[in-house]
Amino acid sequence: MYYITFNGRSIGPMSVSQLLAYAVDENTPVSTDGTNWQPLYTYPQLMEAYQASKVGIPCDGSNSKRVAAGICAIIIGTLGIQYFIIGKPVAGVLTILLSICTCGLWQLVTIVQGIMMLTMTDEQFYHKYVATTATLPLF
Repeated sequence: MYYITFNGRSIGPMSVSQLLAYAVDENTPVSTDGTNWQPLYTYPQLMEAYQASKVGIPCDGSNSKRVAAGICAIIIGTLGIQYFIIGKPVAGVLTILLSICTCGLWQLVTIVQGIMMLTMTDEQFYHKYVATTATLPLF
């Protein structure tokens, strides 16, 4: 649990997600016990969550798109559903075409991809598949 100094007053205790709901920055005073105040950047867990919140990565550790895309890639990867889930429709169409051209062997690639998606962190998944400018992000 954390405390912050916001608008001249102490607020807390609160969780990481509650803390990030306030307009905090790297220099916001933070404490774990209401005393011994230090800037937010001195707390690695808070800094990681703060940076993730700035690029749209959920700070609570859950990312249903990562799980859904990974499962779809393993089970029905040749249909490219994993790419439609993450907002890359061109990659989805390319996956369908590659599956047709390879007589379904492309499924082996999508199985590996699905396993990788499920074993990545949310931040790795976001940067590798969602935030990338690649048309067909694979591995």
